[in-house]
Parts: sequence; structure tokens; C-alpha cells
Amino acid sequence: MLSDIEIAHQAALRRIREVAEEIGILYDELEPYGPLKAKVSLDVLNRLADRPDGRLVDVTAITPTPLGEGKTLTTVGLGQALRATGRSAVTCIRQPSLGPVFGIKGGAAGGGYSQVVPMEDVNLHLTGDFHAVGAAHNLCAAFIDNHVYHGNSLGIDPSAITWRRVVDISDRALRDIVIGLGGRANGVPRESGYDITSASELMAILALADDLQDLRRRVGNVVVATSRDGRPVTAEDLKVAGAMTVLLKDAIKPNLLQNLEGGPVLVHAGPFANIAHGNSSVIADRMGLKLADYTVTESGFGADMGCEKFVNITCRASGLRPDCAVLVATVRGLKAHSGRFDIRPGVPLDPALMQEDLSALESGLTNLVKHVENVRAFGTPVVVAINTFPTDSAAEHALIARAALDAGAHAAVTHTLHRDGGRGGAELADAVAAACEEPSELRFTYADDDPVERKIEKIATGVYGAAGVEFAPAARRSIMSFTQMGYGHLPVCMAKTHLSITDDPNLKGAPQGWTLHVRDVRLSAGAGFLYALCGDIMTMPGLPARPAGEHIDIEPDGTVRGLF
Repeated sequence: MLSDIEIAHQAALRRIREVAEEIGILYDELEPYGPLKAKVSLDVLNRLADRPDGRLVDVTAITPTPLGEGKTLTTVGLGQALRATGRSAVTCIRQPSLGPVFGIKGGAAGGGYSQVVPMEDVNLHLTGDFHAVGAAHNLCAAFIDNHVYHGNSLGIDPSAITWRRVVDISDRALRDIVIGLGGRANGVPRESGYDITSASELMAILALADDLQDLRRRVGNVVVATSRDGRPVTAEDLKVAGAMTVLLKDAIKPNLLQNLEGGPVLVHAGPFANIAHGNSSVIADRMGLKLADYTVTESGFGADMGCEKFVNITCRASGLRPDCAVLVATVRGLKAHSGRFDIRPGVPLDPALMQEDLSALESGLTNLVKHVENVRAFGTPVVVAINTFPTDSAAEHALIARAALDAGAHAAVTHTLHRDGGRGGAELADAVAAACEEPSELRFTYADDDPVERKIEKIATGVYGAAGVEFAPAARRSIMSFTQMGYGHLPVCMAKTHLSITDDPNLKGAPQGWTLHVRDVRLSAGAGFLYALCGDIMTMPGLPARPAGEHIDIEPDGTVRGLF
């Protein structure tokens, strides 16, 4: 089979204006960036405000391996399948970060014959939204140090500046740095560091904002430091919030692209799900709901990560309500959860993974069952989508389906979206449409007025299956401080490994009797949540020994090779 990028290069693409016209976007509401991609004006939402919403489908997954298990592939392919079966559908995905693109996973625009195209644009710069977020974030950082240098009238405590700089490349050498060296002319020396752009609070704000006015308000509320007398210092206090929002004024508009079968895809924002809240933008989801009968949106990583945050953060803030969830599973991924196999990037897969092994599969099914139970606990019907690999056996797929149905899934369907595109997901599309007609009642994991510690404990014990939570002294101090500042009512965004339902990436399946370790809690007041750092999670990833970027190059005619 051809590589993903070879398939993408062979596709006959529609002009983006044709794609827009098909779903009712007017000529004046489209801002083209060449013939194949465009920004969509927020005027669409105003014009269609009275139109009833379509159905909202959230795609999530089992706990993935480091190689991923085809969640974006299934998200994009399901949009194609819905359209192929005569239904109108819009797909909403996040823009990939350059960190994973050049690091471990490579591109993230789907795969095989279920991709978003042009895939090079999706995986690289697209329309510059990531650069806008990075520029706005680092402008604020520069204002902070400039303010301290020029007299510090706000009384900022240099040791309590929490706003680090960002760059959209995995670079472990920048995690902890010292700035301001070289004499007084170069500023006040202090310890700082870099996060990856996807972890920027501004990226979370972009994904959660309702409109430009709400974006401006949220940016102003960003807390960047604490004063010497314990008062929070905001971007508004620094008089930089307006300029930051100006840099984001185009980034707030979703990007319209297409899938390999010419269907509409909105690509917008890119928060990581293991660090930030990891979901497509509220604006894109709302736009899709007005433009089509079905909106397929994607949550990052497993259901313990992106889906939990979709419910407890995105839905709580926006009022969105999913009609159905799709839980992506693979034979390979579930065998890995038996603990008998080690899957690592750059290392050849164990040949035993490609052989029928019902015993290993059954052992790993605890992970699938736990995720099905979690999604059902959120009050949402769930369809398990079994992503097919050529080495799978029919008996293995049947075992997964039985376990999913026994756990309470509405349906469990095998698809061949990678090999066959939309027609390989017709049964999945029908199952999703049927599940959307089932009763659903969204249930949050915790209440707004629960204490911060209690919110974390409810996620840990209820969603992750932990026996309890251990808070480091720094975490308890932060919780006390933020509660005293008036932020205790905010939801909690859990930052932990995506490779396990626990905070230890080496623990597979659905362990019991373990303790979640919270080493610190930080504030994202503009985004509207606190976030708990669990285990050894980093806000700046590092590159692997053999980065994916080693295989990427360009031909004399400008054709990109090796992207995925």
C-alpha cells in the first residue's frame, strides 16, 4: 500500500470554495489561503444562530501506544463514511503540533484513504495559527521582564513569575533556563523555561473562546505572576492583553480544508490532551453543528484524557452536549495492555503482536472495558470502532466486540477506513447514527463548588480507578493559594501521561489499588481551569533518539517527502 503522503499527493482535490458552498458557507464568509484552504468568518455563526444544531459525535480511544491507534484516522474516516451513506457531516480536528510531527509520531492528519488534505499544510504551518499563538504568548513574556526591568510598579515578585516562553518544537534543553544574563542592560536574571506551544494557555483559550470579545476577556484574565503582597498579576495589569489579542484576531477563525473524498473538515487550535484540555475548538464544533447533520469532533488520546476534559471542561464552559461517543480500539493496542509486549517508536514491533493471541488480547481488554464504563458514566452512548490491521484475525475482532457489548457499548463495529476510505466505514456510520438517537444526559464528574482536592480525587478514583491521591506539599500550597485568590471554583485539567490510565506510563490495562501523585497545581485563569501536574509529566517534550524529522525532505519541484 502507498504511504500516506503518496496517497495524499495522488488525490484529486476540490477547490475550497466548492467545499464551502456544499455546506452553506457564503462567498463573503470565506477567506481563502490559496485554492485549497481558507479561514471561515465567525459571521457564519451569527447568520445561522436560529438554525437547529445537528448531532455531535465525540471520537475518543482506548489508552494508546506511543504509535497511536488510529483515532484521527477514524475521526476523518467517519466523516467520509457519514457523507458516503448520504448524510451531511463536518469533521473537526485540532492542528498537529510540530513537536510530534518532527518527533515521535510524525504527521497527524489521518492515514491511508482517510486523511485531511493537503496533508503537508495540515501538519506544518497551515494558516499560521500556531505562530500567532507563540508570538502572542512570547510578547506577554517580554512585557513581564520589561516591566520588572523598568521599575516594577506592579510589585511583581521575580521568583513568582509563572508565565514561561513557548516554542512549537520538542526541545528538552529549554525546559529550565536562566534569562537576563550579561549585565543590567539585558534585564533582571531569573530562572525560567520554555513550554511547547500546544501547552500555552493561549492555545487553550483559543480552543475555548466563544468569539473575539470572549477571547479578549480571557486573554486579559491570564495570570502571569504574583506580586510581593500575594496579589495575582494579569496580562490586563501589564497592558499587553489588547496587543496579544490583535495577534490572535485571525487565529480565532477556523480553517476549512477537505478530506480525501472532498468532504468538509474544520481544523482549528491544537491543545495537547496530556498537558492541556486536548479538544477541537468550541467555535469549530458550533460551526459544524450549524452547517451539517453530524459534526464529528476529536478528543485527544484515551477517554481518560481528552474525553474526560471534553466533558468536564469544554462542555461545562460551552454548553456543548455530545449525542454519541466513538471509542477507537485496536487488536495491537489491547494486546499491549496485557503487559506482555513493549511498543516503542523506532523499535521493530514484536512479531508476536502480529499473531493471533486471544489470551493476551483478553488480558488487555480491561483497558477497553474501563474506558467504555467511563464514557457511559458521562451519560453518553458509546460505539466501539475497531480499527483494522492486516494481521488481525476475525476471532480477535469478535472477542473485542463481545467485551465492548458486555461493558455496555451501544455497538462494536469493525471498519476498514484506512484501506477503503468512507465505504469501509458504512456500518460504523450507521451505528453512530443509531446511537445518536439513544437517550443521553451529560453528567459531570464533579461539581463546581467541590473543593479542588475533591475534584482531583473524583477524577482519580472515578475515571482512572485509583485508590487515592497523594498531594505533594507544593501542590497543597498552590491549591490553598489559588482558592484564597478566588479560583477554587474552576474545573481541573489533569496533566499526566497518555500512555497509561495511571500516572505511570509503564502500568498497562486498568490497574487497581494504585495512588495518583500530584506534584503541583497551576492556574490557567484565562482558559478557566486549574491544572494538576501528575507523575513525571513534562510541559516541554523531548525528541527521541531517531526523530521523525530525519526522514522528511523536499524535492526540487517542492514536493515534500517522508512526512508520514
